[in-house]
Amino acid sequence: MNGDSCGVCGGDGRIANAFGLTASCPGCHGTGRRSTNESGLRDVTKTKPSHHRGSNKAVQVQKAQWPATFEGIKLAEEVRDSIVCAEESKARLIREIIDYEVSHGKCTKTFTRKIRAQVRPRVVP
Repeated sequence: MNGDSCGVCGGDGRIANAFGLTASCPGCHGTGRRSTNESGLRDVTKTKPSHHRGSNKAVQVQKAQWPATFEGIKLAEEVRDSIVCAEESKARLIREIIDYEVSHGKCTKTFTRKIRAQVRPRVVP
């Protein structure tokens, strides 16, 4: 910047309109001195690292691949070792065990009975 006063505000740094409102001068941005920028545009790009925001994508949490509780592990092993169920059914039941653990904290006796009824062979008298 040089010592010349601004041509828009006359070196005052403020401009006023007919309604009595005042604002900072768009020519000198309130300094009162003429800008050395010939294009009339001011560079307003943010170059500091603090100006850069992180991505707005949520952090993806990996789903559990195997149950975490003792009861859930025992039940999943029974499902895995079953000779009655098909592989698709085993995968579905293990996923159901994992989901139940996530929502309830542990596998209840009722839930365990429900899963075992689907895994064990049916005995016809």
